Amino acid sequence: MIEINNESAIDVDETVLLRLTEHNLAQLNVSPDADVAIVLVDEGAMEALHVQWMDEPGPTDVLSFPMDELRPGTVDRPTPPGLLGDIVLCPQVAEGQAVTAGHSLMDELILLTTHGLLHLLGFDHAEPDEEREMFGLQKELIVGFAAAERRRR
Repeated sequence: MIEINNESAIDVDETVLLRLTEHNLAQLNVSPDADVAIVLVDEGAMEALHVQWMDEPGPTDVLSFPMDELRPGTVDRPTPPGLLGDIVLCPQVAEGQAVTAGHSLMDELILLTTHGLLHLLGFDHAEPDEEREMFGLQKELIVGFAAAERRRR
């Protein structure tokens, strides 16, 4: 089950984030019954989480809180249902990044949600080879989702 809760002051199309997460879970062969919570918060709440969990000042764009340490499955052996964890997004920070990147807030939130989901599934980008793998997969998922969205219309 995917739960989305917008506690921020910015209006976001939650149905897009829902379709994105369903798409990404399917592409990564994770059970559609896996539980993921996506929470959108304002800068103050994000800063508090950033300080508490990362010991870093200021708000950030996305934080991930993995639960059951699930990993991507395969076509033959999908990841079983379980508690994937929480993705916390800050639309205000994302808005500034979207302007810098020259795309929409929704495009930035799609990128950040995908990034957060990959962290829930054990991906990281601390080392150069990990970064190449994670960012390559992230791009592949986003491009695939964009194509799926175009087919919906």
